[in-house]
Amino acid sequence: MNVNNHRLRTWTEQRMIPIPQLFFQFYKELNMEDEEALIVMHLLAFHMEENDFPTPNDLKNRLTMSDNDIISRLQRLMQKGFLEITRDVDAGGKLYEKYSVYPLWERILRMIDMKEQQQTAVTLQQEEGEIFRLFEEEMGRLLSPLELEKIGCWLDEDKHSPALIKEALKEAVFAGKLSIRYIDRILLEWKKKNITTPQAAQKQSEQFREKQTFNRAPARTVQQETQSTGRVPFYNWLEERE
Repeated sequence: MNVNNHRLRTWTEQRMIPIPQLFFQFYKELNMEDEEALIVMHLLAFHMEENDFPTPNDLKNRLTMSDNDIISRLQRLMQKGFLEITRDVDAGGKLYEKYSVYPLWERILRMIDMKEQQQTAVTLQQEEGEIFRLFEEEMGRLLSPLELEKIGCWLDEDKHSPALIKEALKEAVFAGKLSIRYIDRILLEWKKKNITTPQAAQKQSEQFREKQTFNRAPARTVQQETQSTGRVPFYNWLEERE
């Protein structure tokens, strides 16, 4: 129980979403009936009043349901795995029982996790589809089967993110060397250096350009080189290096 409590508190604090709001958003998707949801809300209210085990009569005083209806719906909540009766020990060492709705919160959190995973998968699929379109746009033609296969390998086997592949494509465009082989070399070098984000790749590329510009013209900066030539200095990724 403590583990679930901690997870729920951490989750809601990080996202600043109150628990009742989560409950109202998802109880229908959990196939909970309105009357059952109302009982849960009353149990929460009793908990705030430091009564963790209200009797059916306590609930009847606040509801328009009969004793049998209340007892039946409490049983259904437990059968559905939304509610459970647990035991605890008070400050005086006395054993007592209480209702716990943590199974319900855990179900809601699992549902949210599943929805987020599904949305992440959809977003990733869209980003991957955009990669192929972007390559064809930059190359001004349809990709060959081998090129399609290679890009697929970057995504599926090498596990490069779409964002990193876009950065490698941008690097190739800057260099004026727009080819799958050149981009593959860039990604290979980044993988060797454990570069996995566009930000890290940009920093690495900028260091290459600064070094190249310094070796060619120590007195000129990358910015001066770009302004005078209209082109961004680039690193030749196909050159063999130690």
